[in-house]
Amino acid sequence: MEKIAIVGCGLVGRAWAMVFARAGHPVKLFDSAPGTAGKALGLISQGLEELNRVGLITESAATVMTRITTTSTLAEAVGDADYVQESTLEKLEIKQEVFRQLDAAAPANCILGSSTSTIQTSRFTEGLKGRHRCLVAHPVNPPHVVPLVEISPAPWTSDEVVARARALHERAGQVAITVKKEVEGFILNRLQGALLLEAWRLVGEGYVSVEDADKCVRDGLGLRWAFMGPFETIDLNAPGGVADYARRYGPLYYGMLKDVKPQPWTAELIAKVEAERREVMPDSEHAAREAWRDRRLMALVAHKRQQTK
Repeated sequence: MEKIAIVGCGLVGRAWAMVFARAGHPVKLFDSAPGTAGKALGLISQGLEELNRVGLITESAATVMTRITTTSTLAEAVGDADYVQESTLEKLEIKQEVFRQLDAAAPANCILGSSTSTIQTSRFTEGLKGRHRCLVAHPVNPPHVVPLVEISPAPWTSDEVVARARALHERAGQVAITVKKEVEGFILNRLQGALLLEAWRLVGEGYVSVEDADKCVRDGLGLRWAFMGPFETIDLNAPGGVADYARRYGPLYYGMLKDVKPQPWTAELIAKVEAERREVMPDSEHAAREAWRDRRLMALVAHKRQQTK
């Protein structure tokens, strides 16, 4: 099994450790903050125990944990690695420095991946000798539950590296997509952003409440989108398939949105949305609701795995 190095042991880094270790990979953890990697072990163990309880892994947490070790230096973590998943702070200058160190310390055939959700690969790898082996592997939070990962190369990333990275993630149980050319926000964030911008506009202009907008997705669109994407959805929603749907409804959608321009979320609108959300869920319940979210996602993923196509 390929040897994996996790650089950065926050929420995302810990989740990646679970993803690769449960798939059988030896995993080394490193974090520049003293003691952080060690503390991560306990949190990772708790996460694995929860995965085991809901049936998403069959091995015990203790068994999976035998594959995870901590290191005191970055060089020790990546010195014999086949793949690195970097999950440090979302700041360009930090990514640039970390990847400079990774490029110098990792073996020549090691793929260097970043968990960044906002920074294109080319912005932090251009000057590197090994820039051909660098890419973004952008997960969805939490990565050990939601399997999607966006493989987004720079123009100079080799096709062989992209293929190897995608295959590695798929073997580890993730659902990989390839971003065919660099775009700000990658694919998932842009799709999510389009929905969010319209949802905020509809609330801001008084068409709907925050809770009712959530219901439209939670109890409407989201039920279909839990097992179908937008193109499959419309393909099945017209007798003649996607082309028939496009002819029937394309002009309607264009007419609805052709004059709508993205607007910033003003302080007044943010306060309005915040007030409505706090009526539904007080601040004191936030942490408990996060845990509820993760349990519901685990149950949904477990259910989808049990279904046949």
